[in-house]
Formats: sequence, structure tokens, C-alpha cells
Amino acid sequence: MDGDTLSRVFREESGRALATVARMVGDLSLAEDAVQEAFAEAIRSWPEAGLPKNPGAWITTVARNRALDRLHRESLRGDKEHDAARLVPPPDEEEVWPVRDDQLRLMFTCCHPALSPESQVALTLRLVAGLRPAEIARLFLAPEPTVSQRLSRAKSKIRTAGIPFRVPPDHLLPERTPQVLACIYLVFTEGYSATSGDTAIRDELCEEALRLGRLLCELMPDEGEAWALMALMLFHDSRRAQRTDVVGDLVPLEEQDRRRWDRAKIEEGVVCLRAARRRGGGPYGAQATIAAAHATAPNWAATDWNAVVAGYDELGTYGDSPAVRLNRAVAVSFRDGPDAGLAELDALAGEPRLARTHTVHATRADLLRRAGRPAEASAEYRAAIGLAANEPTRRFLARRLAEVDRENSAR
Repeated sequence: MDGDTLSRVFREESGRALATVARMVGDLSLAEDAVQEAFAEAIRSWPEAGLPKNPGAWITTVARNRALDRLHRESLRGDKEHDAARLVPPPDEEEVWPVRDDQLRLMFTCCHPALSPESQVALTLRLVAGLRPAEIARLFLAPEPTVSQRLSRAKSKIRTAGIPFRVPPDHLLPERTPQVLACIYLVFTEGYSATSGDTAIRDELCEEALRLGRLLCELMPDEGEAWALMALMLFHDSRRAQRTDVVGDLVPLEEQDRRRWDRAKIEEGVVCLRAARRRGGGPYGAQATIAAAHATAPNWAATDWNAVVAGYDELGTYGDSPAVRLNRAVAVSFRDGPDAGLAELDALAGEPRLARTHTVHATRADLLRRAGRPAEASAEYRAAIGLAANEPTRRFLARRLAEVDRENSAR
């Protein structure tokens, strides 16, 4: 068994194991330590014993036993005798929980209103999706120390306030729903377009987000934004397999073979979007409408850019976001030409929330390339490569840089 196998198991199973152990023992820090100890034991024993038939169950069982052993030792010392008695929920409480899924329970725990919205999302990404603080910082467009502090404070507050690990009653669901939706979509986003690492896509995160999205639709069938988020993820996920070539390099949307997109997911997305529209509008509905314009266009040239720009205009009414304005500029560039898109990008110059990412430089570089300004595009591609943390993204940008440099040399 090689290191890649263990890394894959950790990515796929650590979140589920943590959620289950946290629900059982009621202590996030203890659950995290126990899961880490379980993986340390796996590193020691699996190379000789072989990969278990169900690695996730093995990790969860070992982690649970380590956590319970520690609680038992501490209770003997008198430290947690009272706490240990209350950690595992009684059977009657278990019976009334509307969804039997530990990760969804953990997500609602992380999104408790006692925590700040930023802490809710950061904690969910750390515990449910297994993202490292550096990865979360890139998604938040925030410094890594800030994210680490949020995580530490949030876990401490859950422990000291005795926040329960459960899906709340129906009448309390609406106050947590927006953050739960945001968390699920950020999990999907990190899977669909990884911010770091050696692969462009993390399939296990995409699949986990889709699973959690479906569970949320079952839990809240009248919540239009849950259906809209499901539609949005399905439209994107329909082309996940075509986002990279056989060697793992990125393939731009306009170059993908649409005949190989997953039509079943597109059709399911259309059904979910219709369900969302019957229940009202919202930001995920606007994003799903944009994604539908791409997913249902028979080819790149047939994309309805008026509909895409209108979708971004609607999305902007739900709150100012530099990412929305950036994507709108790209849509305008395809509707009205690259110079029009560049004019919109100028309004984002100096935007602090985008300053730490490669995205603005990469977008400006592409628009300059399309506008026939290779020298300026070259400088922007170099800046983007310097900021990109994902290896396939760097390779893609390097190919584009080589193209504009050749064009510039030929002039």
C-alpha cells in the first residue's frame, strides 16, 4: 500500500469519521485528535496487514475507541465524569432527529447562530470537507492566521457553550439554512476547482457536496434555494469529467467536447431549477440560471450571453461581490468584446479581497490575449502564475504564456 492510497483514504473518509466521532463524544477537539490517532495507526499497520475491506469503517471504529478510552481515563481522574455521561445522545433523542447523517448534523452544528457567519463556514470546511486552513484562507480571500484563529475560537465556543450535535427542529432550520447552503457550495467549489495541490479536481468533495445537497432537499423540500443549489451543482458537475484532459491538464469551457457531458445530470439540474423557481428566487437561483445557459447551449457559439449577463445582474442585487463582478466582466467580454470586459475589470483594480488570488491577473491576461495585446497579456500571465497555488492551473497559465510570448516575438 503506497502513500497515495492512504492520502486518498484520508481525503475521502476523515470528514465522515470526524462527524461520527464528534456526534458520539460531543467534543470537536477530542474527535479531531482521535481521528488523527486512527490515521497514525493506519500508517503503522496497513502496509503489513493490507488495506481493510472498508477503510472508512476501520478509521471510524479506531477513532471512536480512542476517544472513548480517553474519556474513560479522564472520568477516572474526576475530570469529566459528569460530561462523559451526557456526551452520547439518549435513544429517544436519536429517534426524533429528522436526518440520520452525521455529516449533515455536524454541518448544522457548525452553523449554529452563536458563531459568527465567517466562523460557521470556516469550521464546516475544516471539519466536514477536511480542508486545511491554508485552503480555507484562499476560498475566503483571507490571511491564513485569521482563519486559524476563527477555527480555534469556534471550536472552543461549541465546547464551552454545550452546543448539541444535531439537526435543529423544523422551526429553527431557516435561520441556519443560508450558511449551510454556503458551506455545501464551498465544498463543491473546492472539489470542482481545487485551490491548491497537484490535481485540478477533487472528485470526493464534489460527490460529498452533491450528497449533502440531496439530503438538504429531503430535509427541507419547500426551500427553493436548496433546490437551486442542487441545480447549480448538477449543471457544473455534468462537465466535471471534461474539465481536464488525459494527463490532468485543464480544458477551457469553450474547448470541451459537449457530446461527452453528462446529460442525465443536466436533465436533473433542469428539474431542480424548475422546482426552485416554483418556490421563489434567490442568489443560488440566479447562479443556477447562469449555469443552465452554459449547460444547455449546444455549442460555445450558441451561448446566450445576454442571459448570462442578466443572470449576473440579478445575482448582484443580492449583495456586492468582487467575484460576481469579475465573472460579469468575462461574460460582457464574450457578449460585447474583450475591450468591454477590460473596462469592467478596471473597476476591480485594487480590490483587496482579490489581491491574494491569481484570478484577476489570469482573467485580465485572457482578455488582453483576445484583444490582440500579447505583451500586456504576458505580464499578467506571469503575475497569475506567481500567485496560483494549484499545479494544473499553473501549467494551463504557462501554456497560455508561451502562446502570447510566441505571438509577441513574431511581431
